[in-house]
Amino acid sequence: MKKNVFHDRLAFWGFVGPVLITFIMVVIIPFAMGLYYSFTDWSAIPDNPINYIGFQNYMEVFNDEQFIISFKATIIYTMISVLLINIIGFTLALLVTRKLKTSNLLRTTFFMPNLIGGIILGYVWRFIFMKVFVALASSTGIGFFGLPWLSDATHAIWAMAIVSTWQMGGYIMVIYVAALQGIPEDLLEAAQIDGANAWHRIKAIIFPLVAQAFTVSLFLTISSSFKMFDVNAALTKGDPSRLTELLTLEIYNKAFIESKFGVGQAQAVILFLLISVVSLTQVYLSKKREVEM
Repeated sequence: MKKNVFHDRLAFWGFVGPVLITFIMVVIIPFAMGLYYSFTDWSAIPDNPINYIGFQNYMEVFNDEQFIISFKATIIYTMISVLLINIIGFTLALLVTRKLKTSNLLRTTFFMPNLIGGIILGYVWRFIFMKVFVALASSTGIGFFGLPWLSDATHAIWAMAIVSTWQMGGYIMVIYVAALQGIPEDLLEAAQIDGANAWHRIKAIIFPLVAQAFTVSLFLTISSSFKMFDVNAALTKGDPSRLTELLTLEIYNKAFIESKFGVGQAQAVILFLLISVVSLTQVYLSKKREVEM
């Protein structure tokens, strides 16, 4: 008996041990070091001493006008992109779960943008907004294409949200497809026989039964939107006048362009707390609305 218990524990730590050690080395230790550096005047120069300065970096962050601008831009971008990605992802999932001959082809097509890196995607869409849309506006006269997509801050944030939706819509679609396929067909057929139209079936049956997928999808899109960096760096670079510089790009600029690594670490800690509070609140509220089948 004792021999079996020993073997079970050995097998458990044989599988869990390497993952746990890796997690501690690449997540826990860097996070603890970053938290410590946020309370110091760290300059990232090897021979320079590191002095503890208390909350001075955090005071500088909250007195930094650019940080406040980036904070507001990040909140607005996150709200728009989370809404667009989930609406498009859910709509695509409803489309590809219909009995169409091209369903598998459509699933692959919609998912493919997620395979392209954010930097490449940003530069491709920068060309589309600056060249293709301008040409379409000139040839068709449609006002949508002639909007100042990258020269106006409000439109530039919408442009970033459109690119993020194009990239992540197919990925979120896969989560909703898995949830939709778990709904019993006879339940939907019974509702249809009782006279429920498509909207009533979605509202009364599909929405409640895919609530778990909404919880997961909202968590993924909220956390990824707050951490958006590559599309922001490639598409707008913070222009115009750093009004579209999201928090992650602001942290990068603060640390590596202005060489204020301590202040950048303090900004990163604040961003971590922001993501944690918003994500945990969203998961708590979403879990309360879930329905067990």
